[in-house]
Amino acid sequence: MSKTTDKAEIERLRTDLDRHNRLYYEQAEPEISDREYDRLMARLIELEALHPELATPDSPSRRVGGRPLEGFATVRHAAPMLSIDNTYSYGELREWDQRVRKGLNPGEPVRYVVELKVDGVAVSLRYEQGVLVLGATRGDGERGDDVTANIRTVRDIPLTLRNGPELLEVRGEVYMTTAELARLNVIRRENGDAPYANPRNVTAGSLKLLDSRLCAQRRLKFLAHGVGETRGVASTSYQALTQAMKAWGLPISPHTAAYDGIEPVIDHAERWRTERNNLEFQTDGLVVKVDDLHQRERLGRTSKSPRWMIAYKYEAEQAVTRVLAIQIQVGKTGKLTPVADLEPVPLAGTTVKRATLHNADEIKRKDLRIGDSVVIQKAGEIIPQVIRVLAEARTGAEKPFKFPSKCPSCGGPVEKSGDLVDVFCVNRPSRCPDQLKEWLRWFAHRDAMDIEGLGEKLVGQLVEQKLVHGLPDLYRLDVETLSNLERMGEKSAQNLVKALEESKRRSLDRFLTGLTIRHLGSRMAEVVAERVGTLEHIRHMSLEELESIPDVGPIVAASIHEYFQDRENQEMLDELAQLGVAPEPYRAPTFQSGTVPFADMTFVITGTLPRRSRPEAEAFIKERGGKTSGSVSKKTTHLLVGAEPGSKLEKARELGVEIIDEAQLEALGGAGRTARDA
Repeated sequence: MSKTTDKAEIERLRTDLDRHNRLYYEQAEPEISDREYDRLMARLIELEALHPELATPDSPSRRVGGRPLEGFATVRHAAPMLSIDNTYSYGELREWDQRVRKGLNPGEPVRYVVELKVDGVAVSLRYEQGVLVLGATRGDGERGDDVTANIRTVRDIPLTLRNGPELLEVRGEVYMTTAELARLNVIRRENGDAPYANPRNVTAGSLKLLDSRLCAQRRLKFLAHGVGETRGVASTSYQALTQAMKAWGLPISPHTAAYDGIEPVIDHAERWRTERNNLEFQTDGLVVKVDDLHQRERLGRTSKSPRWMIAYKYEAEQAVTRVLAIQIQVGKTGKLTPVADLEPVPLAGTTVKRATLHNADEIKRKDLRIGDSVVIQKAGEIIPQVIRVLAEARTGAEKPFKFPSKCPSCGGPVEKSGDLVDVFCVNRPSRCPDQLKEWLRWFAHRDAMDIEGLGEKLVGQLVEQKLVHGLPDLYRLDVETLSNLERMGEKSAQNLVKALEESKRRSLDRFLTGLTIRHLGSRMAEVVAERVGTLEHIRHMSLEELESIPDVGPIVAASIHEYFQDRENQEMLDELAQLGVAPEPYRAPTFQSGTVPFADMTFVITGTLPRRSRPEAEAFIKERGGKTSGSVSKKTTHLLVGAEPGSKLEKARELGVEIIDEAQLEALGGAGRTARDA
């Protein structure tokens, strides 16, 4: 064919490919298949290779990448790419709002635009006369790397703007969807490579690839969220500017909203705390910006960040991994809990290998299958959980999980308890090995009978060798029997027998905690023990008497009453009494000096303390007359904060709760740490 004919076909292919890009990336309404798109692209590349003089920088063929570069040039940003101040607190958001208003005229209205903070890599795109001429990383804010070749491979970044201004420097985020990360990991596993854990890290690495053809294979995406240098842009409102960018063909941040005050902004942030888990990309928070561009100029900037913008960040981190298997754990009350065995992945400072799936209904609701790629995060500051399934990454090899109809430990029947979603083994611990192991471990726990030396491995031996079938058997153990067990010398056996003997006189609240009565935790056990006085008394109390105890609701009262009316439980308690187990009446702790420094104080603990475990900190507080709680409320007087605090910190700030660290706790408590705390 002639050059003229090829030129006409090249122009037609470019027009068609640009149109299909807009339909796919901007409107989500593709008209052709991926295969047909690739056929058109291959033809364009073929023709441009025949006629290199017809190649242009804005050709769609530049999406597939070019020859590897020897390195990246450093470029200076026309306007600095500043960092954003962060906060994890609604209280600090309100303080920022006050600073904004102080920087403007008294009573001047302020409108805020709120955008999702995409967890990606910040870049700057420079368009001159509507054509993309430069793509650069943020770098140090003043200078970044010229990654134009890789930027051109990001298909939703327009190479040419539609009726764009004379000059436009766009600021935005290049990112990878969680589904794309899962797709890449399938390929890496098939090749024997370690899977990627974090979309952001893969994105950053992709933009620094010297071979842009490899970057093109990563299917990166882009969202615009600001501008730098401009000429020919008339907008005075950021919200209006984003709509103009959208009209020029730039993808803008979805789910953006505008509000006339900071309280609606906070409501918006609270809604997205959970809704963000359903997005196709990872987001670690929201960015709040003053909408009026003239107000932004008056507010100015500090040396590092604009005064008119702040990021509110959520605390939980997320990662993408794969479910290798689903196991069922049988707990101390017989509860069956499904747990996912995961491909190991780093998350929030640790390597996560397992995650709770909560119950059968949760697995069904998420349609979770063995082999699925999933998004996980740490919940409650500690326990990893599966947030959502990446169904779009399925290969067809995934297998549905069938919740067992029998207990995996003892083979006994299982059933749901009342209206609860949880499933329980109906057998008693004496007939269910895993249930018995968990019960014995909990009975020996510091919060219960505090039996030093009765750890997980020893409990396993005692149950597996059928030396212990229930609590009474613990108190029949002797030095000779224990000495013959693995890793148990005579001295260790003597110490354990001594610890068991000492536990016979533990306080009633600890004994009740160790019995694992459903709905009766350690804190409620203290409440009950303080009112009932003795074990003999509670064994004969009526349901009405139990319900009359302050803070004991009908569900807890019914559970306690049912436990002590059960014939087998009565026989066990009689047997324990014959073996000398006689819990002492509960007495509220008193301070050694005669004062009660924590009287009328309620503490909540969050994060990891530098010197004490959580149980040790709770013991320190209780010994000084204080109370502890698991959640922050209006009754909370102090929040004890350690490293990596959770959402309790924000709640405490909202309620005006006094926030202290471990050193301040010790100062409040009197003469430092006791021997027990050392």
